[in-house]
Amino acid sequence: MLSMFFLPYALLYIVNFNFFTYLLIWMVMGFGMAGIGMSVMHDANHGSYSKSKTVNLIMGYLIHFIGGSATNWKLQHNVLHHSYTNISGMDEDIDLDPLMRFSPDQKRKKFHRFQHIYAWFLYGFMTISWALDKDFQQLFRYKRKGLLKIHKIDFSKSFSFLICSKLFYYGYMLVLPIIVSPSWWMALVGFFVMHFIAGFVLAIVFQCAHVVENADYPKPKDGGNMEHNWFAHQLHTTSNFASNSRLFSWFVGGLNFQVEHHLFPNICHVHYKKISPIVKKTAEEFGLPYHSFRTFFDALSCHTRQLKKLGIAN
Repeated sequence: MLSMFFLPYALLYIVNFNFFTYLLIWMVMGFGMAGIGMSVMHDANHGSYSKSKTVNLIMGYLIHFIGGSATNWKLQHNVLHHSYTNISGMDEDIDLDPLMRFSPDQKRKKFHRFQHIYAWFLYGFMTISWALDKDFQQLFRYKRKGLLKIHKIDFSKSFSFLICSKLFYYGYMLVLPIIVSPSWWMALVGFFVMHFIAGFVLAIVFQCAHVVENADYPKPKDGGNMEHNWFAHQLHTTSNFASNSRLFSWFVGGLNFQVEHHLFPNICHVHYKKISPIVKKTAEEFGLPYHSFRTFFDALSCHTRQLKKLGIAN
């Protein structure tokens, strides 16, 4: 995954390409960027890439090389998403954008009836939002909510590091390519295309795990208690897809085994396929759901239908 991203990047400085070849290089980097996020950084920031905390820390910080923030990602994903999966107002993965309605508990607006059409375009802007403003908004929001204090994160140090990491990212990823490219606009177009591909790939993989027809959207009862315990909650809100495709599973870092990942986020993704039959059998024994789509296309189709339903139903 690192080679898929950094080798094409190096070629930008070595070879003079025509526009279409130059654009192709950036497209490959887009897939490499998504691959780093799913296959390397994701496990590392869960602490499951290696037995070594130092290795996990180093590999987890690769997110800064692709425009993100390790601190924010851990809070949004590890804490909020994994603790409160599909609970509107708590799980920020389904509260990403007012233009999208990912839960029946969210207010429906008239334009949501078209979200199953325009969603695919918006998905491509996900990582661009990270790189531009989302990380700053999140850090300030987590400070207001007290999340930084709870997890003993110093705001001033995190804010200073975030500024430095963004300056570094835009310096090596945008300014330098503009300087050495045949034309500045080619570098801008390439940068945008890379982010659009990476954002689109990341969005459809993660959304197909939770925003589908068979997923539940649990609500807290009076007093704040949930109907199911945490383990059962993950089974009710999460779906697998394309579990028999080794190539796909390699590229997405085992995230097609979302059920296993949500139950055991501290286990490296290379073990998911082996433990999935045990999880499925146990779920069936206790009368709990085990959602799984045969192919990724089936999951995408179901996600599309769910977007359409959420767009027209109150």
